[in-house]
Amino acid sequence: MKAGIVGLPNVGKSTLFNCLSNAKAQSANFPFCTIEPNIGVVNVPDARLQKLETLVNPERVLPATVEIVDIAGLVKGASKGEGLGNQFLGNIRETDAILHVLRCFDNDNIVHVDGSVDPIRDKETIDMELQLKDLETVEKKLDKVKRAAKTGNKEAQKEEAVLLKLKQGLESGISVRAIEIEKDNRIEYVKPLQFITDKPVMYVCNVDEDGAGSGNEYVEKVKSAVAGENAEVIFLAVGTEADITELETYEERQMFLEDLGLKEPGSAKLIRGAYTLLNLETYFTAGPKEVRAWTIPVGATAPQAAGVIHTDFEKGFIRAEVIAYDDYVAYGSEAKVKEAGKMRVEGKEYIVKDGDVMHFRFNV
Repeated sequence: MKAGIVGLPNVGKSTLFNCLSNAKAQSANFPFCTIEPNIGVVNVPDARLQKLETLVNPERVLPATVEIVDIAGLVKGASKGEGLGNQFLGNIRETDAILHVLRCFDNDNIVHVDGSVDPIRDKETIDMELQLKDLETVEKKLDKVKRAAKTGNKEAQKEEAVLLKLKQGLESGISVRAIEIEKDNRIEYVKPLQFITDKPVMYVCNVDEDGAGSGNEYVEKVKSAVAGENAEVIFLAVGTEADITELETYEERQMFLEDLGLKEPGSAKLIRGAYTLLNLETYFTAGPKEVRAWTIPVGATAPQAAGVIHTDFEKGFIRAEVIAYDDYVAYGSEAKVKEAGKMRVEGKEYIVKDGDVMHFRFNV
C-alpha cells in the first residue's frame, strides 16, 4: 500500500518527501525537477512500540512502515499530456491514496507556477486535471456498456446508469469520491475502474514557520473549501521540518520543536494520517528477540494477520493468543497478563483490533 504526494510544481513536495524518508529526492526552485517518482519506505511513529520496548527489553525493535511516492508536479493541461502529464497521471493511478500538498505561505524568493499564492485555485487546478482523466475513463467504458444496454441487457443498463451519474458529476467538477452512489454499485461498477479521484485524499497545507503551531488564513480557507469532501486537512511547515531533520541529536530536535510550540514533528502526524488514509492498522508481536509492529488492513481476521508474518502461518493457522495493548501495559508483562486471566484464545473468525499483542499457533 502506498500514498502518493501530488501538487503543482514548487509547492514543497520533494522537500516534504525528504523529511519523510531517508531518500534524498532532488529539490530545486523550478518545475519538472522530479521526473521519475521517488519511493521511500517510511517508519510509522507509534508511542505504543516504545512502551512495549521498555516492558519487554528485546534485542531489536521494528516499526510498521508505509510507502510514500514523490510524484512530479502536475500543471494545467496534464490530462492532455502537457508537461509530463500522462506519465505523472499514470504514477498517481498506481498509488492507493493521495497526499495533496498545497502552498500556504508567502515567499517572493520561491517562484509560483501561476505567479501568486492561492491554495484554493491550486487545488482546483489539480482536481480538474484528475477529474478530466477520470472523465476519459468513464467515456471509454460508457461506449462499451451502451452497446450492451441497447440489446436489453439488464446488468449493462444498471451499469450504464451508474456511469452516466459519474459522467455528470465529473463534468460538474465533482470528484468520484464525493459522488453519491449506492455502496453495492460502487463496489461492483466504480472500484474496478480505479478512478484517480476516488482515492482517499489528505490535503497537506505547507505553511511557513510562523504557521507551524496553529496554521494561518490560507489553511482556514482550505478547510472551508474541502468541507464536503470527506477529506482530512493537516498543516506543517515543510521547510522548517527539513531543518529539524538536519539536526544531529534527538535533544536538539526536541528543543527546536519546543521553540515552535510543537510536541512532535508535523511529519509524524502526516505519516500516521497516511497510514489511516490507507485504511491500515497495527498489531504487535513482543518477545525477547524482537518487538515488532505489523501492518494489516482494517478488518483483517486472525489468519490474515498471521499471513503477514509468513504465508505458512495463515495456511496452518490453529489459534491466536491475544492480549489487548492496554492490558499488556497495565500488568507489565505477558506472564502477569496470563496470571490475571486477561490473555484470550481466538479462532479463525476473530477480527484483529488495532494494538493487539499476538502469538500465533499454527501447524504446517
